[in-house]
Amino acid sequence: MKESRMCIKYRVGKIVYEDDNYQNQHYSIEEISSSSGVKLVITPKEKLELISLKLIYNHKYETRDRFFVNGYQSWTTSYEASADDFQKGLPWIVKLTPTGKRLASTSGDYSFIKYSRKPGVFHSFTYTYIINEGKTTLYGSLNERTGFTVFYADMNKSSFIIEKDVEGVSILKPYELINVIKIEGGYDEVFDKYFAAQEVKKPRIDHLSGYTSWYNYFQNISQDIILRDLEGLYKVKDYANIFQIDDGYAPFVGDWLDSNPVKFPEGMKKICEKIHDKGFLAGIWLAPFNVQKKSRIAKERPEWLLKDRSGKPIIGCIAWGGAYVLDIFSEPVRDHIRNFFNVISNEWGFDMFKLDFLYSQCMNPRNGKSRGQIMCEAVDFLRECLGDKLILGCGVPLGPAFGKVDACRIGCDMDLQYLPKYYNKLNVNKEIPSVQNSMTSTIFRRHLNGRAFLNDPDVFFLRDTNLKFTLEQKKLLAKVNNMFGNVLFVSDNIGEYSLDALQILKDALKKSQAMIISVESSDDKYFTIKYLEGGEQKKICFDLNTGNQ
Repeated sequence: MKESRMCIKYRVGKIVYEDDNYQNQHYSIEEISSSSGVKLVITPKEKLELISLKLIYNHKYETRDRFFVNGYQSWTTSYEASADDFQKGLPWIVKLTPTGKRLASTSGDYSFIKYSRKPGVFHSFTYTYIINEGKTTLYGSLNERTGFTVFYADMNKSSFIIEKDVEGVSILKPYELINVIKIEGGYDEVFDKYFAAQEVKKPRIDHLSGYTSWYNYFQNISQDIILRDLEGLYKVKDYANIFQIDDGYAPFVGDWLDSNPVKFPEGMKKICEKIHDKGFLAGIWLAPFNVQKKSRIAKERPEWLLKDRSGKPIIGCIAWGGAYVLDIFSEPVRDHIRNFFNVISNEWGFDMFKLDFLYSQCMNPRNGKSRGQIMCEAVDFLRECLGDKLILGCGVPLGPAFGKVDACRIGCDMDLQYLPKYYNKLNVNKEIPSVQNSMTSTIFRRHLNGRAFLNDPDVFFLRDTNLKFTLEQKKLLAKVNNMFGNVLFVSDNIGEYSLDALQILKDALKKSQAMIISVESSDDKYFTIKYLEGGEQKKICFDLNTGNQ
C-alpha cells in the first residue's frame, strides 16, 4: 500500500485549504506504509479544523472480483457487489421535499457520503474485502476513534480510495488520520487475523435464544400479554434461555422509569422476577439516547437536547412521531442515563439490554470531534453504565461496537410480509424494514459472528396470524437465521403453536453446527450456500425474493 496520492482539506481560521503535500506551513504528515497496511499521523503547526482526508490508489479489478459493501450502521444492507452492480442512494422521489429527504436520510449516511449511482462504484464502512474464487483481500481500520474509515471502489475505473470522515475535528496536537491493515488469505483466515490485530476478545456468551415482544404487538404490549407469552416460551424451556420485553412498557420513549399502571399494574420489577422464576434471562429494550417529542423529559429538560445551528432540537429518529437526542457531553444527561440504567439493572433486575437507535448520538460532529469519535465514546459510556450486564446493540455503526457489545443486530428490521412492499421496491433507503435486505446482511456479515460479537439476525416467525408468510418462507428464514446467527428470537405466542411448529421451533433455536464453505449469489436474489453439517456436505439454494427453495 505504498503507491498512493494523498489529498487533505482543512480550515485555518476562516480560510479553507486543500493540499496534496505531506508538509506545508500548517502541518506535517508522517506516512508509514508497507504491503500489509498504511498509517498516517498529522502534526499541526497551529490549530486546524479538518474537513476531509483521503488516500487514492490505482487498483486493477479482475473480472470475477466482488467488493464487500459494509453499510453505515447495523440496519444498513451489506452485500458483495460486482462491477455491474449499483450502490444507490436516496431515490429522486424522496428528495422532492426537504422533509422527505430528511426523514429518509435520518438513519443513514446520505447526508455526508456522496452516492455516484454509477455501476461498479461502492463504499464500505470500517472494513471491506475483495474476494475472487475464495481468495480474499481484506482492508480494515484499526482505529475508528479518530473518525469513520470509508473505503471506496470504482471497479470500472481501477480506483480504490481510503477516506477518513474527519468533518468537525479540531486539532492542536498529533492526530492519527488513518490506520489500515491489509490481510490476504482465505475468507475465515483474514477475519481471524483482523480481529486479532484489534485485540478484540471473543464474546463472553456463545448463544442466546428465546422471545422478544416487538414483532407481534409492537408498542401494544401489556402485563397480560407478556405473562401469557412467557408461559408459551416455557414450553420450549430446554431450547431457550432469554425472554426480552421490547418497546411499549414505558408511557413514552425516554420516560423509562415512569410507571404505566394500566398496562403494567405490578411494575417492571415484578415482571422481571417472573421471567427469572421461569429460568430465563430477562431482557429489556431501550433507546437510551432518545426522548419522544411527547415525553416528559423532552418537555421538562429541553436544555438536555442536541440542537442544530438554528437552535432547534435535532430529530434523531422518525419513530413514535419523532424523537429528539440527548447530548451525552452534558454531565446532567450522563447522570440521568446512569440513573435509569442503575434502576433497571440493579433494582428491577434485568440481565440483558437491547440498546437501539444508537447512531443518533453521532449524527452531527461537534465539540471538535468526528462522528466516529463520538460514537466510540458513546458506546464506551454505555458499557461503563451497565458494567458486566449483557448488551445487544442495535442501530449502531459496527466498528465502535466491536468487542464492546455482547451481541449486535447486523441487518434491518424484519417485516411481517415476506414479499417486498412498495417502499422496498422504491429503495427509499437501505435501513427500512425488509425481509430481503435483512437476510442479505445476515448472510454477508456472517464473519462478525463470534468474532466481534454474537450476530443478531432479527426474528423469525412460525405463527399463522398477523403475518404474510408461506410455510416455506417461514422455514427458510428460520434456517438462514440459525445458520448465520447466534441470537435467535421469535415474537410469537408459542402457546398457540401446533406440534409441527413446536418441532420446527426447537430445531431453529438450537445452536447451529453448520460450517459454511461458500456463499454464491447472482442477480441479487439467487443464493447457493454450501456447508458442512454432521460430517456431511450439504447445499441450500433459494430465490431470496420469493422464498422458494
